Amino acid sequence: MSTVHLLDYVAGNVRSLVNAINKVGYDVEWVRTPEDLKNAEKLILPGVGHFGHCLSRLSEGGYLDPIKQHIDCGKPFMGICVGLQALFEGSEEDPDVPGLGLVQMKMQKFNDSTKSVPHIGWNSAMKTTLGSSGDKSFCGLNPGSKYYYVHSYAALYKPAVLEKDGWSVATATYGEEEFIGAIARGNIFATQFHPEKSGQAGLRTIRAFLDGNYAQSLGPDISISLEKKDGLTRRIIACLDVRTNDSGDLVVTKGDQYDVREKDDTNSEGRVRNLGKPVDMAKKYYEQGADEVTFLNITSFRNCPLVDTPMLEILRRVSETVFVPLTIGGGIKQTVDPDGTSISALDVATMYFKSGADKVSIGSDAVIAAEQYYKAGEKLSGKTAIETISRAYGNQAVVVSVDPKRVYVNSPEDTKHYTIKTQYPNTEGQSYCWYQCTIKGGREARDLDVRQLAKAVEAMGAGELLLNCIDKDGSNSGFDLELLHDVKAAIKIPVIASSGAGSPGHFAEVFEHTTTDAALGAGMFHRGEYTISDVKDYLSNKGFLVRKFEADT
Repeated sequence: MSTVHLLDYVAGNVRSLVNAINKVGYDVEWVRTPEDLKNAEKLILPGVGHFGHCLSRLSEGGYLDPIKQHIDCGKPFMGICVGLQALFEGSEEDPDVPGLGLVQMKMQKFNDSTKSVPHIGWNSAMKTTLGSSGDKSFCGLNPGSKYYYVHSYAALYKPAVLEKDGWSVATATYGEEEFIGAIARGNIFATQFHPEKSGQAGLRTIRAFLDGNYAQSLGPDISISLEKKDGLTRRIIACLDVRTNDSGDLVVTKGDQYDVREKDDTNSEGRVRNLGKPVDMAKKYYEQGADEVTFLNITSFRNCPLVDTPMLEILRRVSETVFVPLTIGGGIKQTVDPDGTSISALDVATMYFKSGADKVSIGSDAVIAAEQYYKAGEKLSGKTAIETISRAYGNQAVVVSVDPKRVYVNSPEDTKHYTIKTQYPNTEGQSYCWYQCTIKGGREARDLDVRQLAKAVEAMGAGELLLNCIDKDGSNSGFDLELLHDVKAAIKIPVIASSGAGSPGHFAEVFEHTTTDAALGAGMFHRGEYTISDVKDYLSNKGFLVRKFEADT
C-alpha cells in the first residue's frame, strides 16, 4: 500500500477518516511533530469545531510554516472542513486568528434567517468555476451526488476573486446563500464537506485525490441553474437502541413507551426483545441509504471500566464499513470507574470520538444542566458536559436528546409553563397542554418545559436537538407535529423528529407540515415493515429532495 500522512490535532472522529483511507487502498502515517512533515508526500489536514481553536493549536504546535512549505513545494495537500477553512485569510468565528491566506477571502456565518445553524446534512458540490481543469470535474466530484456537511461558517461564493487566482470551485446552496463546497488549484484540494462521511461519493473523492486524479471526466454535467436552489436533502436517520439481553449479549431492541421486554404468560417480566446485532443492522441500514445512524446505549455497564465499554467496540467495528455520521448516546457524563478513577464527560466523549463516533447525544444530564442554568439566572457555568464537549469539538458534535410528555391543563393560566392549544384534547376535554421534560428514560418528570430546555441547551452550545415524545413512542401513529412546531419556533439549531414513525407517509407528513431538519425511525425498520429505501422512494415521489445510496464502484 502507498502511504498518506495525516495531521491530527484533536480533530474529532479521525478514525472514520483512517478507515476511509484504508478502504481506498492507502495506509496512514501520523504526523506527530512538525519535523514529520518533511517526510510527507501526500498530506491530509482534517478538522472540526472552532476555527480559532484549531488554527491556534496548529500555530502553537509549530505546524503552520511546515504546512505552507509542504504546499509551496508542490506536494499534494487535502483539507477537510476546518482544514479547508485554514486555507482562507480568516473567519468571523474568531477574527483575531489568521488563516494561511492562500485564498483571499474570509469565512462568514450563515445569515439566512429561515435556515437552521449549523448547516447539517447532505448537500451538493456542483461544478461552478473550473480554473485550469478545463471542462472536467476535479477529484471525483459528481454533480449527481450528495455530500455530508456540518458547519456554521462558510466561504460565500465570489467568482471574481476565485477565478482571478485560478481556483477551481464546486458550490452548494443553503437557503439563499451559495457557498464553497470544494476548492482546488494545482496540488491543493479541500472540501467543506466530510468525504469520509459521504458514503461512496466521498470515498470516490478521497481515492481520486490520493491517486492524483485531480481532473477526470465524469460524463455530461448537470445544468448548474437547476441547483441554484437549496440543495439540502431531507435526512432519514436510523436509530438503534442497544442493551444487553438476558444472556449478556448486546442486541438491538425496541419497546413501547420505553418498555423493551416481551410480555408472555410464563414470565411476567418477559425477555428483552432481540431484533438483531448492532453492527450487522447498522451496515444494513447504511446500504439501504440511511443518512445517519444513531446508537442509544440503554445499558449502564455499571461494573465495566470505561475503556472496556462494549459500545466502544461496536463503534470501532461499525465505522469500518459504515461511511455516514454515527451518533452515540447514553452515559456521556462525568463518571467514576470501578477503581475509583473520576472521568469527565469530555474524556468520555473523547473516547467515543476516537472509536468512531461523530456526535454524542446527551439526555438526562442536559435536563439537569438546564435547571441549573435557570437557577443561576440564565448564566452559563462553563462546566457542563454540553459546554466542555462543544468547546473542544464544536457545537455540531453535541446532540441533546429530550423525552417530553404532554401535561394537559384547562387554560394557560393554570401553569407557569408555555402552553399550546392542541387539536387533540384529552378524555377530560382539556384542550391546552405543555410539554414536560423527563429524565431516566422517561421515568422521572421535572418542572421544566421543552421550550425552556431547548433554549438553555442552545445557549450552552448544543448543535442539534433530538426531539422524542413519550406519548408517541411505539404508537406508529406519526410524529407529534405540534411538539415540533413548538420547539422549532423557539430555537435556531436543527431539530430531529423522533417517536411515532410507522410508515413512509409519516416522514412525508413531518417534512411537509413542519420545518424539521431530519426525521428518525426505529421499530418500523427493525421489524422489517419498511426499509429506509422505501421511505426515500416515497419521499422522492412526493417531490422531496433525498439522497439515494450509491453502490461501491
